[in-house]
Amino acid sequence: MSVEAYAAAGKEIEVPRPDCPSCSLPMAFWCWYSRSVRVCDEFLEIWIRRARCSRCEASHALLPSFLFLGRYDPAEVIGSVIEAVARRRSGVRPAAIEVRVPPTTARDWMRRFAARAAELAVAFGASAIELGGALATVTGEARADAVAAIEAAFAAASDLPGWLELGCFGFCSCVTGGRLIAPNSNPPAILLGRRRFIAPVT
Repeated sequence: MSVEAYAAAGKEIEVPRPDCPSCSLPMAFWCWYSRSVRVCDEFLEIWIRRARCSRCEASHALLPSFLFLGRYDPAEVIGSVIEAVARRRSGVRPAAIEVRVPPTTARDWMRRFAARAAELAVAFGASAIELGGALATVTGEARADAVAAIEAAFAAASDLPGWLELGCFGFCSCVTGGRLIAPNSNPPAILLGRRRFIAPVT
């Protein structure tokens, strides 16, 4: 769904009931919380479903694929800035102006992406191969290599039902649990079905 359609649905939104990421038991829906998403210069309020595991006693936010954890802007907007800057087609400020976000916000995205680019390149490269795709060309520039690996994994996933419609960085949100550029120091696990790819930390 688009951000606008998701926002319009409010609490009527239907989401799948997932298994617990820790113990794999089915979780129960628990509650909702609201948050804002920036679309151009407008903030839309959306409702996020939470689910809770009775065994682990942990709750989990069920983020829509168009969001990253802790970020106001849609995944594809963030991804367009990351891709343009990592491939040196644009500086951070022009890329931010292009998508109408503050340059300071775009710089924060790039700092977080650059900090884990090597791990992301390895993890998404492994995902691309697991899905039967080709390994992306390695250039030695970590940010560009990470973007290439992400695109290779998405290209391979696009042959499977349901993935193509998400877009490249919507796919990233799904397989990293929204944590591609989350504001913490832990690299995200790349999840494909029951398989989990965690890049080595060097």
